[in-house]
Amino acid sequence: MPRLNRSEAEQRLVEDSGPDFLEALARGLRVIEAFNRERRQLTLSDVARVVDLPRASVRRTLATLVRLGYAETDDRLFRLTPRILSLAGAYLSSNAISGILQPAVERLSGDVNEACSAAVRDGDDVIMIAHATPKRVIDVSAQIGFRLPAFATSLGRVLLAALDDAALDEFFAHATPRRLTPTTTVDKRTLRKAIVKARADGFSYVDQEAEIGFRSISVPLRRLDGRVVASLNIGAQSERCQAKTMQGVFLPKLRQAAEMLRQQLV
Repeated sequence: MPRLNRSEAEQRLVEDSGPDFLEALARGLRVIEAFNRERRQLTLSDVARVVDLPRASVRRTLATLVRLGYAETDDRLFRLTPRILSLAGAYLSSNAISGILQPAVERLSGDVNEACSAAVRDGDDVIMIAHATPKRVIDVSAQIGFRLPAFATSLGRVLLAALDDAALDEFFAHATPRRLTPTTTVDKRTLRKAIVKARADGFSYVDQEAEIGFRSISVPLRRLDGRVVASLNIGAQSERCQAKTMQGVFLPKLRQAAEMLRQQLV
């Protein structure tokens, strides 16, 4: 078998995980994660370049995914199939938090007539695990499973605010903030101040840093023991919703919803 190309982090993972670590499975998951909104269809060479693995290893992995129905190909381009959603569905159906949050975000969205989401942190990103949006002619909102950089979103900043100072320092030691819009904050010192402020305020408000024309406000979701397990958010188009509405009207509703959910998040 060809020798795998590993980053330093991956090499440490293999060495630290012991004999039970199944590298073939890890490799398969890396291949799945190569596909995203910008990379919907990829050639074998494209995938090998993205995941930094030998073509032979990638070819076997893709062939296995195709055989199992998680991917399809026209003999040149590969793409994921809807069956891949069963993996996300397994998480959502087995995670009690998701089952609790989905009805809550639907009620909140209906109340404020704007998009509402709940998210958890996954490394440098946040992933939406519950989402609801008003019925409009054109719906361009994110959906469950949508991934966003934590540093540039209110959902992410309240989750980062839940970290202690040492963990927050570790996050910034390897984080690479990038400019997503003209107003995105990328200076680490400024970002850290914003996150510490969110910790003190109990909420985060972000205006057009992740997407032009979109502002959002989020609060942490705590269990009964006080531990933050997710974040709750209301987002709106800036032309439709002023900043004073976000903080004066939506924030109290978010806090009320978070307090009610706290009784259920055990």
